[in-house]
Amino acid sequence: MAIQLLADSACDLPLSFFEENNATLIPLRVEIDSKEYDDLLSISPEQLYNHVREGKMPKTSQASPQVMQTIFRELAENKQPGIYIAFSSELSGTYQTAMMVHDQVMEDFPNLDLTIIDSKCASLGYGLVVMEAAKAIKNNGSREDILNDIRFFCQHMEHLFTVEDLEFLARGGRVSKASAFIGGLLNIKPLLHVEDGKLVPLEKIRGRKKLFKRMLELMKERGSDFEDQIIGISHGDDEEAAQQVKDMIFSELNVKDVYISMIGAAVGSHSGPGTIALFFLNQTKS
Repeated sequence: MAIQLLADSACDLPLSFFEENNATLIPLRVEIDSKEYDDLLSISPEQLYNHVREGKMPKTSQASPQVMQTIFRELAENKQPGIYIAFSSELSGTYQTAMMVHDQVMEDFPNLDLTIIDSKCASLGYGLVVMEAAKAIKNNGSREDILNDIRFFCQHMEHLFTVEDLEFLARGGRVSKASAFIGGLLNIKPLLHVEDGKLVPLEKIRGRKKLFKRMLELMKERGSDFEDQIIGISHGDDEEAAQQVKDMIFSELNVKDVYISMIGAAVGSHSGPGTIALFFLNQTKS
């Protein structure tokens, strides 16, 4: 029986990806004005950014244990093997909840054949891992090869990103309120990356043009074998800036392809409109 791929909405892939690849979506949750939404299912990225621009402050919560339990039990009842690639455990409790639900379901269904992987990735960096897993499953690779492939991508995925407004990261405790105020005052943009699943500030750069140039410089320093990989760009409702970065990449590097997606409601609640993120592998399989 084919392996069932599961991923949560923090991978920032569109609903069409899940439909086309017969993958199971586990939505994180977003709360606005005391109303709760399922990320990607009952709130779109565009709706989230419209709410934020109206001054509303969304809150997020991890994926529902009840939803996980239903999905995991169904896998067990159908004797179907599954692989769930989860949002970084350093940024959400979703992975820990999945492990807890897995153990609970195992009590009733000892035959549950589900591997849960902590991607230590976020947004489209996580999404590129999920895309690779879907491709490996379609190619009918062995389970061991598929898992090795997924773990390789998780381990070697680079994240470089900047936010338009530091206040969103400050609210989530990612930067200090003072840094957020000074940054906004001086047009200083933070450049961050992900290290072992956590958000880590790298540099502060004045002006977006210099920032995008620096992101490309770092990509050249850290990445390799670009002609063999798909580069990811995700954006907080700023298609124009994403396209600008894409054009810069194509003008300076020989890459296989560039995939662009909008940052979803769950991740976008913490990064805000105008976020631009770049994802690539620092090593590719020979």
